[in-house]
Amino acid sequence: MEPLSIQPTESSILLFLPIFFTIYLTGYFIIFKNWPPKFRPESASCFISLFHGTPAAILAIFSLLNNNNSHQSFFTQNTPLQNMILDYSISYFIMDLTHYLIFYPSDLLFIGHHLATLFVFITCRYLVSHGAFSILVLLILAEITSLLQNLWTLANARRVESELAEKIYSILSLPFYVIYTIARVILGPLFVYKMGYSYFKGDGIGIIPTWVMISWICVIVTAISVSILWIWNLWVELFRQWRKKKVQ
Repeated sequence: MEPLSIQPTESSILLFLPIFFTIYLTGYFIIFKNWPPKFRPESASCFISLFHGTPAAILAIFSLLNNNNSHQSFFTQNTPLQNMILDYSISYFIMDLTHYLIFYPSDLLFIGHHLATLFVFITCRYLVSHGAFSILVLLILAEITSLLQNLWTLANARRVESELAEKIYSILSLPFYVIYTIARVILGPLFVYKMGYSYFKGDGIGIIPTWVMISWICVIVTAISVSILWIWNLWVELFRQWRKKKVQ
């Protein structure tokens, strides 16, 4: 039986969850109150994502750069700051999962994504108390495009009926696709390969149980595969639009 290195630590979820709930309600009932009802739930979801993605990425970068552990590896013990960032992200995903269960209960892809992400964050934070370095690097790669993605999503929702939204969508599409491709298609798989190789050669044995590590790798590989498929379809559509404009 492999040991679990559980470190007692105070949770911040009960602090962050009401904050995200308040932000969601602010977006739904105030910021986007004049938007058509069919767009308001998705817009409110984007609104709370704006308060999670970029701040979480910045905090994660700060925590990694200011870690006093000179031998930081994929499986080092979580720092208090890293645990706080995990709580922050857990709170966001609980709120956004609730949003999907209420407004889009048939969207099994996003619901499954959020449940899987919560599994990785919660086990890292509360079960093994190690491995936040790896999880936060992946969080940075996932959220580095958050600002562009949310603005792009909001513009995409209104571009049919708004020339300004159409212009913003057109301006943001190429840089968003490029940065997303670099982060999710190139850097993400490379990091996961190194992470998996490090564990299976024995670096994480006795620190993180094998079943947890395999679960993490499966979840992350699946998420990256879906991301690759998603951005591939967006690139195909973009090139199709470019060809159509040339013909015209």
